[in-house]
Amino acid sequence: MKAYIALGANLGDPAGQVRAALAALAAADGLRLVAQSSLYRTAPMGLPGQGDYCNAACVVDTALTPEALFAILIGIERSAGRVRDGRRWGPRVLDLDLLHCEGQTRATAELTLPHPEIAKRNFVLVPLAEIAPELVVPGVGSVIEASAGLGREGLAIWE
Repeated sequence: MKAYIALGANLGDPAGQVRAALAALAAADGLRLVAQSSLYRTAPMGLPGQGDYCNAACVVDTALTPEALFAILIGIERSAGRVRDGRRWGPRVLDLDLLHCEGQTRATAELTLPHPEIAKRNFVLVPLAEIAPELVVPGVGSVIEASAGLGREGLAIWE
């Protein structure tokens, strides 16, 4: 199955951390990195005084369950120094969100698929549309159309 992942960071070396996470995904057992988007500079959400985020998206091919894939994502975050403390929209050394797994839905305390916020975030949809313009997500529709509807305000290519 193809799985779609959003990546973000705004502490330390954000672009370096996103690139390292992509490399970790490419090296993970049971995953094959199929595509990765450009890196995008994004204004932070939530707490004031944060640095800009570096955001990207990628597609992996896997036979793993969504739960097993999610566990890999959490492990990569932990390896980067992320501590999940329950706070939302705060600064992050690394944030990996499992957005969608083809043919799969979930609604558990740990994992909701498709990701419940996917349709509200241009920093997710724009990179995702770059690498998977044909993707249709249940409850969202066409990624390219949803991306166009949100626009590119606050996004720039990371340089």
